[in-house]
Amino acid sequence: MQVVSQQGDSLDLICWRFYGNTHHVEAVLEINPQVAFLAPILPTGTLVVMPDMPSLPPSVDTIQLWD
Repeated sequence: MQVVSQQGDSLDLICWRFYGNTHHVEAVLEINPQVAFLAPILPTGTLVVMPDMPSLPPSVDTIQLWD
């Protein structure tokens, strides 16, 4: 699937919106090597191919000792 960057988007923000986390930024960069040569804030309208990634296991609730 392709995603088009919006104004002010960075690659990690695109990954956050698409996958719900930033764990797959490296995999997205491998498929889109041209993005590595752009500024950290991508130009508006940049096409980014998003690979199909397996879903991560659900996070475990943390218990805080002072609760």
